[in-house]
Amino acid sequence: MKWLNFNVRFWVIVFIAFPFAVSARNGYEKRVENYQTAWQKLIPTHYKLQFAGGMGLVSAGIGWDYGKNDQWETDVLLGYLPKYSTNHSKVTLTVKQNFIPWQKRVNEWLSIDPLTCGMYVNTIFDGEFWVSEPDKYPSDYYSFSTKMRFWAFAGQRFTMHIPEEKRFFAKSLTLFYEISSCDLYIVSAFTNSYLKPTDYLRLSFGLKIQLF
Repeated sequence: MKWLNFNVRFWVIVFIAFPFAVSARNGYEKRVENYQTAWQKLIPTHYKLQFAGGMGLVSAGIGWDYGKNDQWETDVLLGYLPKYSTNHSKVTLTVKQNFIPWQKRVNEWLSIDPLTCGMYVNTIFDGEFWVSEPDKYPSDYYSFSTKMRFWAFAGQRFTMHIPEEKRFFAKSLTLFYEISSCDLYIVSAFTNSYLKPTDYLRLSFGLKIQLF
């Protein structure tokens, strides 16, 4: 009888505890899956190389595609600015947000983005430039920071899709151009009627390497 009572109690405990054990295991697996998914989202989906555009003579960096049909992109780029009239060359950092409203597929290997637009902010790593006006200048002597610029742009893209059997490391290659202007240039254009579009607009070209 004692043996029977022990078995009954044992199976009652197993019956009660089993759903909680399964739930705990499922919860653990779900947390691991969410953790892996979060890390996977941090993996860059493309590389970019851009010439000009107010972010240096040449800039290179990584980016992420997301949203419905991957119509949003965020890029982080490091740029190189030759010394020109200054004593030394400089490095720039740009964070760029792109929006691609729609894409036109021409054929199986070529597509066109009739319009791309967005904004970006960039800064120069150099002690000669500043965000807040130094004390040596009178108050409001400079109305703009010399270290940071805020840009808006519009352009177009042309993408060559690489067949899966011919891919080495890239899913597609995209050539693009952009016309941009920054906060300082826009204000100057409105307050100085003698300026021409070439004085406040910048043309840039770039290459996007889509990984996946």
